[in-house]
Amino acid sequence: MFLSEAVCIHFLEESVLLFRISAAVLLAVSAARAHAQPTSELIFPVGSTSFASSHASTIVQLKNGDLLSAWFGGTGEGAPDVAIWMARRTSKGSSKPVELAREPQVPCWNPVLFHTRDRRLWLYYKFGPSPSEWAAARKYSEDEGLSWSAAEHLPAGLLGPIRAKPLVLDDGTIVSGTSFEAYRTWSIWIERSTDNGKTWAKIGPIVPTGSAGGNSAPDKGKTQGLIQPSVVSLGKGHLRLYARSTEELARVCVADSFDDGLTWTSVHPLDLPNPNSGIDAVALRDGRVLLVYNDTTSGRSPLNVAVSRDGEHFKNFRTLEDKPGEYSYPAIVQDAAGDLEITYTWNRKSIGYVHIPLEDVPR
Repeated sequence: MFLSEAVCIHFLEESVLLFRISAAVLLAVSAARAHAQPTSELIFPVGSTSFASSHASTIVQLKNGDLLSAWFGGTGEGAPDVAIWMARRTSKGSSKPVELAREPQVPCWNPVLFHTRDRRLWLYYKFGPSPSEWAAARKYSEDEGLSWSAAEHLPAGLLGPIRAKPLVLDDGTIVSGTSFEAYRTWSIWIERSTDNGKTWAKIGPIVPTGSAGGNSAPDKGKTQGLIQPSVVSLGKGHLRLYARSTEELARVCVADSFDDGLTWTSVHPLDLPNPNSGIDAVALRDGRVLLVYNDTTSGRSPLNVAVSRDGEHFKNFRTLEDKPGEYSYPAIVQDAAGDLEITYTWNRKSIGYVHIPLEDVPR
């Protein structure tokens, strides 16, 4: 039995149509899978910059969806040539680093990028010979980082967000985690502003139960205390800070506020290790809390991401780095699409960047 030419043409057209539909479906599925895969890369290739050492990054999403990161870089931490550098990440990748701030003959430290409620973009950073002697400065941008104001040096005693981004409440109040490092003693404080950073109230020190915030064992000759708090909102006026501790305690520590940061409880440790290294936290819009930290009591590898439903009990779900080396001082934000954007120190030679889709975060 032979088919007519018209019938053959009809079958051929249907076959081509089915092939095109199948191919389109496969492409859509592949694109969805590719989008769901986490992106992991270095913001700049090792050895490609004028500075050998990079550390202490920060990240913020811009109004158009781009990401802006900053860090301090120079010959080495504490060297007089250390400045603040930045790079912008678009859909095409990261730009070359550009110098953002420099102070004459002293190093810069710990940049922090964030928007105030008026959508002004701020950079806060520290400058001075060492953390026990540094002061704070800030700049702002009205065009999302394309141009910046002159640096403003803040009054003595006001340091702004010390390393992690501040929490900006719905009413615009800035709740900024800060800390002080003195001889053999550290302490954490909150700096709170209700006018976009024009004036500040200083709250603290926030210390463990029964402590005045000093060194309880000066004869040991070791520094004690907490630094670099990261503040999140757990809802209905309940804020929580997560802080870095020394090797003696070697735990992530927390304190709570139930009045939007005006007063704070004493500090207690979580069942999460901390090897005297920076951490960062973010509260997702669905109420879960993510913490990026070094899951060890010594060294700065591995670097991990953990999730919690209540802000107290965490489950480690992603290892960002686990090779020998230093992978530290993370920064994390949730972007407009709900996904997670993370930067961190990569062996002091570059800044690592990771994108984690929200769907990859366990419930």
